Amino acid sequence: MKTRKSILLLCVVAFSMILTGCFGSKASSSAGRGGEVVGVGGRSFAEPAPYGMVKVARGYLRMGLEKQDSLWGKQTPVKDVSVDGFWMDETEVTNSKYKQFVMWVRDSIIRTRLADPQYGGDETYMITEDKNGDPVTPHLNWKKQLPRKPNEDEQRAFESLYTTNPVTGEKMLDYRQLNYRYEVYDYTAAALRRNRLNPEERNLNTDVKVNPDEVVMISKDTAYIDDEGRVVRETINRELSGPWDFLNTYIVNVYPDTTCWVNDFQNADNETYLRNYFSNPAYNDYPVVGVTWEQANAFCAWRTEYLLKGLGPEARYVQRYRLPTEAEWEYAARGKSGSEFPWEDKSVKSGDGCFFANFKPDRGNYTKDGNLITSKVGIYQANSNGLFDMAGNVAEWTSTIYTEAGVEAMNDLNPTLVYNAAKEDPYRLKKKSVRGGSWKDPESFIRSAWRTWEYQNQPRSYIGFRCVRSLATTSSAKEKVKGKKVKR
Repeated sequence: MKTRKSILLLCVVAFSMILTGCFGSKASSSAGRGGEVVGVGGRSFAEPAPYGMVKVARGYLRMGLEKQDSLWGKQTPVKDVSVDGFWMDETEVTNSKYKQFVMWVRDSIIRTRLADPQYGGDETYMITEDKNGDPVTPHLNWKKQLPRKPNEDEQRAFESLYTTNPVTGEKMLDYRQLNYRYEVYDYTAAALRRNRLNPEERNLNTDVKVNPDEVVMISKDTAYIDDEGRVVRETINRELSGPWDFLNTYIVNVYPDTTCWVNDFQNADNETYLRNYFSNPAYNDYPVVGVTWEQANAFCAWRTEYLLKGLGPEARYVQRYRLPTEAEWEYAARGKSGSEFPWEDKSVKSGDGCFFANFKPDRGNYTKDGNLITSKVGIYQANSNGLFDMAGNVAEWTSTIYTEAGVEAMNDLNPTLVYNAAKEDPYRLKKKSVRGGSWKDPESFIRSAWRTWEYQNQPRSYIGFRCVRSLATTSSAKEKVKGKKVKR
């Protein structure tokens, strides 16, 4: 019996050494004696995998094009950077998912109008008090179903969101009304020491005399609907007054610009895509296009709101959906081996002649890869990170502003460049980085490191997006120990 106990003890010790790996330290213990500091206990939050997303582990990236670009003959900046882990949509956001956003906005407007006395005034569509009868900020009651057989007032509420083409008689949603209002608190700006409300906290250097009358200017975005029903967007520059100065408000029209199919291609017969690409269910699993950078951000905000309302107390740990930074996008696209393309081979097709992505393989020949325009998401093989269509299909918006300096102007830790351009800013300041190349681009443009840009308010038939979400928790990674297994 004593021998068996000794063997078991040795096995446990050996197994523990394997688990510690190269860190070689013992795990902290919660046990202690009276008077000893043992730390605060509590249950950690185990974040479940978000639907339709894959986890991209933290890692290192040599960001940028290593070789001189053969197409333009110029050297692009290259930098060694590191990024933390994050969740990323395994495919581009599809028409189907974006339609859910559009329909939610439509239904929210209908519910608001059904509660309006002008359309019957059914107050049950709004929640104005809690279960105890105490007043709360009025908000929509989503549990109440829309009427299947609306009365006259209710029918007017529905009809108010539609318009009829006076020439063709076609009835359609009035896209001009589909505005989504959201708010984003800028934690980064609020945390900056120069923006502290207390002047004594703005500089930790005790040799510097505090100026209690120092004027600190802040900039915040706001939006509202004026008396004539028009959306007004403003950037306010004013003296710091309180924590509300870091709450930014946006109102964004969410309907994609389907006319991009004819505006992007002059003298081309693309009316079919204009009329069908977003509305026809046959294209549900295709990537949404005609969405501006601003609309993509609005989708991320709505997706966050939609998720948080479905979660319990754990919602406070979950991070916001957002667009990926340039560094995150390139890191994810290169895969675990950091390849030039999202696949391992430098060739764009297999030995059997099958293409690895949807792009423009030949001059004027869009169909050589089997597609004419976009393709269904996820029909090509995923990269080593489990991500589909990181090359071709549609190019993708990032959160990063576009500058010629690129990575040279960024940090080497979670690098990005952010500038929320005001409406009145020069148009050149509204360039956002776009990655991945699209169905209309040649081979050079679908490389993981290739950079291009578009103005944040421009919808294109070849630009879509996907969302990311920072991890709610992080942990120290342990390298696997290569060696013999311990026998038990």
